Amino acid sequence: MRELTGLNKKLNFLFSGFLRSFGALNEWLHHGHFLSNASAARIYVGIQLNKIHIQALILYVSVLLLTGCEVGPDYKAPKLDLPPADAKSNTTAKEVQKFMSQKWWTVFHDISLDKLETMAIERNASIKLAIESINEARALAGVSRAELMPSVEMKGSADKTYASKNTTKPFGNSLDYLGRAGVSYEIDLFGKYRKANEAARANLLSSRAAKEVVMLTVTADVAKSYFNIRALDAKLAIARRTLQSREESYRVHKSRFRNGYCTELDCLRLEAEMASVKTTVLDLESSLEKAELALSILIGNSPREFMSKKITRGSSLEKLRIPSDVPNGIPSDLIARRPDIVEVEGKLIAANARIGEAKAAHFPSISLTSAFGFESKSLTNLFSSDSGMLKFGGGLSLPIFSGGKLSALEEVAKIRYRKALLDYTGAVKVAFREVLDSLVSRRQNREIVVSRTRQVNALKRSYSIALAQKESGLIGMLDLLDVERNLLGAEMELVGALQNNLNAVVDLCKALGGGWTKDALKLN
Repeated sequence: MRELTGLNKKLNFLFSGFLRSFGALNEWLHHGHFLSNASAARIYVGIQLNKIHIQALILYVSVLLLTGCEVGPDYKAPKLDLPPADAKSNTTAKEVQKFMSQKWWTVFHDISLDKLETMAIERNASIKLAIESINEARALAGVSRAELMPSVEMKGSADKTYASKNTTKPFGNSLDYLGRAGVSYEIDLFGKYRKANEAARANLLSSRAAKEVVMLTVTADVAKSYFNIRALDAKLAIARRTLQSREESYRVHKSRFRNGYCTELDCLRLEAEMASVKTTVLDLESSLEKAELALSILIGNSPREFMSKKITRGSSLEKLRIPSDVPNGIPSDLIARRPDIVEVEGKLIAANARIGEAKAAHFPSISLTSAFGFESKSLTNLFSSDSGMLKFGGGLSLPIFSGGKLSALEEVAKIRYRKALLDYTGAVKVAFREVLDSLVSRRQNREIVVSRTRQVNALKRSYSIALAQKESGLIGMLDLLDVERNLLGAEMELVGALQNNLNAVVDLCKALGGGWTKDALKLN
C-alpha cells in the first residue's frame, strides 16, 4: 500500500485495540487465572490462558500483520532507447545459435582447447572466488530473511544474593532459580525488513550474474591465450626456418669470401641479417614461455605444474576452423543474454529497495515479547505448577528527533539508486558497442587474412625467382636479402592476422553472452 491517507486513524484503532486486549489479559492474570488449581488437569508448564483473550490477541496481531504498509518505490525496469528487432537479429537463426552455445569455444573444433576450457572452469581461482561471493550473498539473504521471523530463546539461571547488613533496608540473603523460554517479534508494519530482504535477494541475483561474468571472461581469456601460443609457435617456426636459411647462406658466402669469390661486404650483410633473425627467435622463445605460464595460471595449475607440465597443442593456427557464417545483426534479446547487465540490474533493484528501507525508518516500529517458564527459590520446586510464570508485553518505538540523520540516510539511498541507474544504462550501451565492434572486427579481419595470404604467396614466388637470378648472377645478394626480409615480415603479419581473426570470433561469442541466459538466475 503506497498511499498513507487515513493511516493515523487506522493505527489509533489498532493500537487501542491492542492495548485493550493487553489490559484484559493483565487483569485476568492479576486475578489468579494464570495457574491451574489442584482439581484442574495438570499440564507440563502449568499455564493456561483464556481462549477469548487468545482470540482477541490473534485478531489484533493478524490485522497489524495483514495491513502492513510498505513505503518506498516499487522497482520498475528502466526504459531504454533500443534498436528495433529485425530478421537479421533474430536469435533463433541457425547462424547465431552456434555463437551462443554454453560451450561456445567448440566452434573452433580443437580438442586441446576444449580440455583447457574445462580445466579452467573447474580450477580457476577467480571462478572459485566468484562462487564464494555467491555463498556469502546467499548467507546474507538468509540473515535478512530471518529478520521477518520471530526469535525464540531459552534461558536458565541461578542467583545467590548476600545482602549488606549496613544498609538502611536490609532484605537478607536470597537464592533464586529461573528457567524460561521467550519469544520476541517485531511487526514489519512499514516494510523495513521486507525491503531489506528484497535488497538482499537482489544482491544474491547480482552475485550469481557476476560469477557468470567471471566465467565468461576466463573462458575467453583461455581461448585467446591458447591462440596466442599457437601464433607464437607459428612465428617461431618461420623465424627458425629463416635463421637456418641465413646460417647456410652465411656459411657458403664466408667460404667464397675466403677463396676470393665474393666481397667482405656481402659476408657482413649476411652476418647482420643472421644475427637479426637470431634475436627474433630468442624474443619469440621468451614470449612463448611467458604465454604458456599465463595460460597455466588461467587453467588453475599449481606452481609445481608450472615447471613440469607443458600446454598441450592441438590444430595449428592455419588449420583451426573458423566459422564463416557470422551474423550481421544484433540479437533482439541481447540484454537478457548479457550477465554483466543482469549484474548491474541486480544492484539497481537492491538500491531501489534500500530507499524503502530508509523511508521505513521514519515510521514507528512495534515489537511483541513474551516469556513463560518457572521461577523458584528452591531447586526442588522449580518445575512445580506453583512455580510457573508468564510475561507478555508490547512496545512502540517512534523516532522524534535525530538531527536529520534519517533524512540524510534516505537521501544517500536515493543517490545510490541514481548511481546504479547510470551504471545500468552505461552497461547496456557498452553491450551494444561490444557486439558491433566484434562484428566489424570479424568482417575486417577476414578480409585482412585474404589480403595477407595473397601477399605471402606473391613474395614466396618472388623469392624463388630472386634465388634463381642470384644463382645466375643476374642480381646481387642485397636484392635477395630484401626479398627474403619482406617475405619474413609478410609471413609474420599473416600469422598475426590469423590470430586476430580467431580473437574476433572469441570477442563476438563473449559479446553475445556466451550461451548464458537470464532464466538461469531466477530465484525461488
